[in-house]
Amino acid sequence: MNIVMIASECAPVAKVGGLGDVIYGLSRELALRGNTVEVILPKYDCMQHNHIQDLTISFQDLWVPWNNGAIRCTVWSGEVLGLRCHFIESHSQEHFFNRGGFYGYPDEAMRFAFFSKASLEFLLKTEKRPDIIHCHDWQAALVPVLLYEVYQQAMPHQRVCYTIHNFRHQGIVGADILTATGLNRPEYYVQPEKLRDDFNPHALNLMKGAIVYSNFITTVSPQHAWEVRNTEQSYGLGNTLHAHQNKFSGVLNGLDYEVWNPNIDPLIPAHYSVDNLQPKYENKRILREQLLLRKDFKPIIAYVGRLDAQKGVHLIRHGLFYALWNNAQFVLLGSSPERGINDYFWHLKHYLNDNPDCHLEIGFNEELAHLIYAGADMLIVPSIYEPCGLTQMIGLRYGTVPIVRPVGGLADTVFDRDNSDKPFHERNGYIFQQDNYAGLESAMSRAIGLWHDYPDDFHKLIDNGMRADHSWNISGQHYLNIYEYIKYK
Repeated sequence: MNIVMIASECAPVAKVGGLGDVIYGLSRELALRGNTVEVILPKYDCMQHNHIQDLTISFQDLWVPWNNGAIRCTVWSGEVLGLRCHFIESHSQEHFFNRGGFYGYPDEAMRFAFFSKASLEFLLKTEKRPDIIHCHDWQAALVPVLLYEVYQQAMPHQRVCYTIHNFRHQGIVGADILTATGLNRPEYYVQPEKLRDDFNPHALNLMKGAIVYSNFITTVSPQHAWEVRNTEQSYGLGNTLHAHQNKFSGVLNGLDYEVWNPNIDPLIPAHYSVDNLQPKYENKRILREQLLLRKDFKPIIAYVGRLDAQKGVHLIRHGLFYALWNNAQFVLLGSSPERGINDYFWHLKHYLNDNPDCHLEIGFNEELAHLIYAGADMLIVPSIYEPCGLTQMIGLRYGTVPIVRPVGGLADTVFDRDNSDKPFHERNGYIFQQDNYAGLESAMSRAIGLWHDYPDDFHKLIDNGMRADHSWNISGQHYLNIYEYIKYK
């Protein structure tokens, strides 16, 4: 099958968050299964060129119709860790992708509307006719709309799968997008069954448009697919999803086992596996040494990730102190996009600076993240909502028992040791339902108690988690099934 991914990120060349990891991981899995997979990305001036091999111009003068005129683009192509990628460089006075950053500009909607239009022009002019165009998040949401309203005659057989990674950002725009892209006819598109935003009758919702026009829509876990249809987590798109529920489902993101593998991980000092777990405790020793924690017979509980309301920042703080009060150590690696939260954790770091059972690292350090996953005994993920989450999957892979709220992908991957209906060999962590201190304390108490009092049973939890398969293998097959389903519709 011939598949083209259209996205704003792809690790490691253009990565801001988990989206980049998903694009690379899924594309690589599909390619390993014998499919032809190519990725189309903007050519950002800040992308990591050192990860691209044989970057050369593949299309010199791509003229993209825009605002009743045209903008010239150059398309560069190269290999990113074996994956064929095309980078669209626009030569416009707006300098759409020469900003020194990936996101965060006032004309964000125009930037990615242009990218969507240019991606389809590239497919058109190069006579690429993939079986499947798989586009991602609001940045590529205009692709299915443009394909079926503008490019249908030239590309009648192409089918679109659209994946929503983050419902919070939907691309709420004005009708000027229609003029710029050549869609025009605002009276046609500003209709409730098409692109009109459900809360602003004068605005367009690009994500809603993609749901309406795509052949199939996915989000990043089965539980999150249920949540966005039945709770407020769709941020207003619940009615649209209900109307199109026959072509909507959740597919769990996978984990790149080439990157996250304690048996070969170059960023950890001692390699280990489910059948040879002892070296994990050498990582624990080195983690303590590096972070100046005292050597004691206690579990290390960790948090790795962003510090914000979505992640349950108040519960992270409480979990830290609960660990210190209950015969455990605590390690935190993370930062916040909100200055107030960041400042608070810096204050907390200074307050706890002399505590030998605690270390807070404000910021992000890839090597330290790997060492924490390898050296910690438990991992807390107290998210208020979590579409998929990779942290808990990494924890399971590294034999670090997760303690989570069962939301989104957390509910699809972590099963409570004491209260799950799963068979015992599939139980791999601890769950607490309510987003309050009592719930978190209950789960942490059970985990810490098991570690101290029943070490053999705790090792069984580790074994269960490490033997589970959260690679792209299963999810890749789900996507191939979806592609086959829509290919002939």
